[in-house]
Amino acid sequence: MSKPAFPVHPVLLVDDDKDLLRTYVYALRADGITNVITCHDGADVADLMKGHEFDAVILDLNMPRVSGREVLPVIAQRHPELPVIVATGVDEVDMAVKCMRAGAFDYMVKPVKEEHLLAALRRALDVRDVRRENALLTRQLLSTELTQPDVFSELITSNQGMRKMFQYIEAIACTPQPILVTGETGVGKELVARAIHNASGRQGNFVPVNIAGLDDNVFSDTLFGHVKGAFTGALDVRKGLIEKAEGGTLFLDEIGDLNSMSQVKLLRLVQEREYFAMGSDNAKRTNARIVVATNRDLQAMQRAGEFREDLYFRLRSHHVTVPPLRERLDDLPLLLDHFLARSANEMNKKKPTPPPELAVLLSTYAFAGNIRELEAMCYDAVSTHKAGVLSMNTFREAISRETGSLPEPPSLPAPDLTPPDFLSPDQPLPSIREAERLLIEEALRRTNGNQTMASQLLGITRQTLNRHLKAMRTKEESAL
Repeated sequence: MSKPAFPVHPVLLVDDDKDLLRTYVYALRADGITNVITCHDGADVADLMKGHEFDAVILDLNMPRVSGREVLPVIAQRHPELPVIVATGVDEVDMAVKCMRAGAFDYMVKPVKEEHLLAALRRALDVRDVRRENALLTRQLLSTELTQPDVFSELITSNQGMRKMFQYIEAIACTPQPILVTGETGVGKELVARAIHNASGRQGNFVPVNIAGLDDNVFSDTLFGHVKGAFTGALDVRKGLIEKAEGGTLFLDEIGDLNSMSQVKLLRLVQEREYFAMGSDNAKRTNARIVVATNRDLQAMQRAGEFREDLYFRLRSHHVTVPPLRERLDDLPLLLDHFLARSANEMNKKKPTPPPELAVLLSTYAFAGNIRELEAMCYDAVSTHKAGVLSMNTFREAISRETGSLPEPPSLPAPDLTPPDFLSPDQPLPSIREAERLLIEEALRRTNGNQTMASQLLGITRQTLNRHLKAMRTKEESAL
């Protein structure tokens, strides 16, 4: 039986039998669910609901003062997304039907076997996760604003596709299910994984592990640790990285390189939330969030029998695809500015000024190494830079090494010096505002709508250009 991640919020147990409540608590704790609140009076449930958010409720029907029959419809009405498991001594089909119609998630007759109760609770928590995720996704899709923009500060972009990715990350960050991050080499998958961790609000550590080339023994020892005497040289107990990630995020990079034996162990970790230290027969449980990344096609590997099908579908509960640089060329000016500034700072140099033609040159290159390749180009260029405008030679040479040919130095479109129609002697002169609009439209036309390059052509900042564009749109809308 598969087990979901631990509840984010408490599980509420409601029963007037205090001994039975203790039995429930012990059973849940043995299964790793320690976030539990008990209540022995149905009259107190409403107040508890006001002060807490719950992930599931186990409710008795027959209680003095306020019975579970009265509590159930109130919960269903006020918290329709909250799964309620009814556990009662009433073994009647009519009562079970009434409870299910009133909003119960499941109906169980006492005495309830421990394994049956836990199985029902796991299903309820799974449903709660799905409902929470759907609600978050709906809110994010309907919103154009990020609620936590600071967590994405290391991902330099103004690209709309990247922004949509950020919105999706915010929507899934708090769910405990695994996340698969895919993308070509150098696109920044680890930065994305860190953003997921930061957006989740988890208090534990972000623990990255590159598992490329690890054999099964090294993988097991690295992740799960070992006990004393587990193998020759194991003189002391060693904790694995999964323990360091407790309450946080375990990030496994290059998951596509994992061998078949290690895949079985990872499947158990993901599915059962359990693992064994090397040399130990005692299972340990974890609540670490698992994020994995790869630049390989896991679906194709799964079809070819190189990657376990069950593990593949477990890992891609949520799937984040990071776009390559060639699909976000509008970010080139921003990335150039960022990497030139950072490399100059690390080398104790003054940040060089890139020529406007540089962004045009780079936009013609495919960037097989993506952001990492652009960063290396910038560091190389700054290291040889002396003074003045940054030379494009190092960039051209780097491109030629990859493509086998030296690209021609590009130039921005030459200005058309032919006087426009509105400057003809027989035409009235445009107003300053009209001339401003014509210049902005022409700059955007020449740069294919790239606002950063258009602002460079006009000799103004991008912020100033944005203000002018906003004023133009406002004027057009008021004229309609």
